[in-house]
Amino acid sequence: MRKFLMTFIVMLMMAALTVTVTAQDERWDGADDLDVAPLQCGMGDEMDESDEGMDGDDEGMDEDMGMEYDGGSAMGAPDMMGEDIVLVDVPKLIGIGYFDATYLGMQQAAEELGNVTVIQGGTTEANIDDQVADIANYIAGGEIDGILFAANDPVAISPVLEDALSQGLHVIGYDANSTPGAREWFVNQAEFNGIAKGMIDSLVAEKGEDASFGIVTSTFTTPNQARWIAEMWAYASDCYPELEWLETLEAQEDAVLSFNQANSLINKYGEDLDGIFGMTSVATPSSADAVTQAGLCGEVAVVGLATPNAMKPYVDDGCVQSVVLWNPIDLGYAAVYVARAVVDGEFAPGDTTVEAGRLGTLTVVNGSEVLLGPPFIFNAENINDFDF
Repeated sequence: MRKFLMTFIVMLMMAALTVTVTAQDERWDGADDLDVAPLQCGMGDEMDESDEGMDGDDEGMDEDMGMEYDGGSAMGAPDMMGEDIVLVDVPKLIGIGYFDATYLGMQQAAEELGNVTVIQGGTTEANIDDQVADIANYIAGGEIDGILFAANDPVAISPVLEDALSQGLHVIGYDANSTPGAREWFVNQAEFNGIAKGMIDSLVAEKGEDASFGIVTSTFTTPNQARWIAEMWAYASDCYPELEWLETLEAQEDAVLSFNQANSLINKYGEDLDGIFGMTSVATPSSADAVTQAGLCGEVAVVGLATPNAMKPYVDDGCVQSVVLWNPIDLGYAAVYVARAVVDGEFAPGDTTVEAGRLGTLTVVNGSEVLLGPPFIFNAENINDFDF
């Protein structure tokens, strides 16, 4: 009996070990299943900590630039070169600082160009069904020449965008993509692997190479967040294999739910929780608030994507060390310039660059994506220099 008991205990220990290893080998919840391209290990090589930016992985960039155009086409679009056009902006949701900033950038570009009007569509909740219905209404209205969108779900949004293309409307994505054939171009705020590297390196810098962390994301199907998580997993697996992923929780784009989900991680894992990744501009400040109210500043690191104004209180009091992002004003600005260039015939499949006003020349990557630039780290030294 004693021999049987010892054998049973050993088997249980082996099973537990097997579960632990398997959990680390599998992609973290919310990651997509596309191929990954982790950058080289090392702290901060691809991050931008100044207004000038830094180059990323040149070899990978060359490969991206060599891909054939894989976007869609506006069938029978009328010749409106130089004429006034109306674009509708349909973000994931309206009423939050991030998409207020992208819309501000769109208005700035429209004013500079002088022959573009951008109206704001969208709904107050990040719901794909509502987003699809909103786009369909604008298509049926017949008063727009193009659509700017940030997708809540890359697959579910694609049929209505394909319908827009079939009716001669120009379709440009930004922030969160659709399937490539459902739009002409996608303005990518930063390379996904660059964002992933910046997030992981920031956590390791604060809490070490064996830190344990949870993730608060929007939904498991939100395209940009799913891509970031997949690349974070790949980079961490290569560079920091001792990092321990605990759990990923969905919080939509809701501040209260994000706060509650961060608290769930704090309460569930206690001293085993070293950090929280916020994958949205809502989740990150809400997670920082949860950590602050729990009295765990310095104990639980918060690293995430957010606008500087939302994070200034937490950075200024030392509870958050770094925020990874890009300039969302520039993102919206670039989307309008891309749309205008497409309408004017100045930007077409096969082109490798596009001119974008004050942003200068932007590069085409991945076949039909326009790259805004490298990500940026906001910290105590620079965050108060920005106002959005």
